[in-house]
Amino acid sequence: MSIPLACDLAAIPAAERPRHEQVTRHLVAAATEIRESGEGWSLALPADEHDAIAEFVARERLCCPFLKFVVVVPPERGPIELRLSGPAGAKELIRAELHL
Repeated sequence: MSIPLACDLAAIPAAERPRHEQVTRHLVAAATEIRESGEGWSLALPADEHDAIAEFVARERLCCPFLKFVVVVPPERGPIELRLSGPAGAKELIRAELHL
């Protein structure tokens, strides 16, 4: 079964979209490393970005239900890894969405 690669831009309420865009830009700028992976992208983020990561994932999964999010929080306040992936074509969509 293939997962449809379609965003629902109306899934994030209009009043919340500017904040979502702001948080998205903030996370990309805060990333200490951005790596392409086989199915998507991985961002290394400072430990103090945990709340922004949670906010980003909570909204992004509404409009892009086909994406898979993995958040790796290591001990000792090490850098958090945010992985985004999905079905075929998702990598290019993530690149465009995050302006990578």
